[in-house]
Amino acid sequence: MDKLMVLLPGETSERLNNMLRYSIEGYDYEIIKSYNQIENMNNKRILFAVELGNTGINTELYKMLEKIISNKDFLENSVGSVIINSESELFTRNIARKIILYANMAGCIFPGRPLSEATGSLGNLNTYRKVYDMSLEDVSMKNCRKVVEQLMNFNIIKYKKPNILILHASDCETSNTIALWKMVKNNLIDYNINEIHIKNGSVIDCKGCMYKECKHYSESNSCFYGGIMVEELYPAIISCDVLIMLCPNYNDSIGADMTAVINRLTALFRKFKFYEKYVYSIIVSGHSGSDILAEQLISALNINKTFILPPKFALMETANDIGDIEKIENIGEKAAEFAKNIKNCVIN
Repeated sequence: MDKLMVLLPGETSERLNNMLRYSIEGYDYEIIKSYNQIENMNNKRILFAVELGNTGINTELYKMLEKIISNKDFLENSVGSVIINSESELFTRNIARKIILYANMAGCIFPGRPLSEATGSLGNLNTYRKVYDMSLEDVSMKNCRKVVEQLMNFNIIKYKKPNILILHASDCETSNTIALWKMVKNNLIDYNINEIHIKNGSVIDCKGCMYKECKHYSESNSCFYGGIMVEELYPAIISCDVLIMLCPNYNDSIGADMTAVINRLTALFRKFKFYEKYVYSIIVSGHSGSDILAEQLISALNINKTFILPPKFALMETANDIGDIEKIENIGEKAAEFAKNIKNCVIN
């Protein structure tokens, strides 16, 4: 089995040390504590073990991320996961998804649900305690161990002719995001592609049903609200191997219709897990902030909903006025490279 490379930046707490010790027991591992010690880490199994204290700031971590992001292939063909500890109730998810984005941009793949986080009170684990019937401390240890086991056992899944699902809520005539997708699509002409347009207001946002009620509807692949989500989107999600989210930037956030789709996946998720499905995204911002949307997708679909995050999962560009996307230098080559990235990762 591959050696586990543990990136453990800066000072650590007793609790993080215990989390790490329990999770890596029995594995062959190497601990790296300083950014000066890391070189190109291709074809590695990498665990980020990060202490945030009560401020959420780990300066050594940022030095590591700076070194990683400076080379787009620094983590090529590597697989990553994260365990993270905070003394407060804040910061863990924010910093974790930033770590995942930076590493992913450098070529690292992340299995579905690659994160175990511990907030100050461990209150973030209360739901798990109901399932496992154990103390919060034991739940934390169990989750850390599961993340590492999944990391070490993960194998890239290949498909001979994958089913690719495209979801968007944009105007096909005016959207720079759609125009960029069409450039990518021109390089995927031999594959099964299903495009679904989420019309404005056609998907009602999640009602927030109690767990048992949501579980009841999920048994029949349904949901309280029904509609296009149940009739068209659920079957499409179940049958797809690759999901590509087309996301223009609205006020540094995924648009309302696409957000509703993500939220409504919860009922389906009660019955179906997505550990064998990949998620990609095309994100276009009028000014800046594409990375913010990429992090939102990482939280929602990779960390929460268990989609695999393939290397360089997001194509992010800036275009404001209609047609501006076509004026970006080398945009055709960028679209072709993104399509090639999909084919290299997913297709057997």
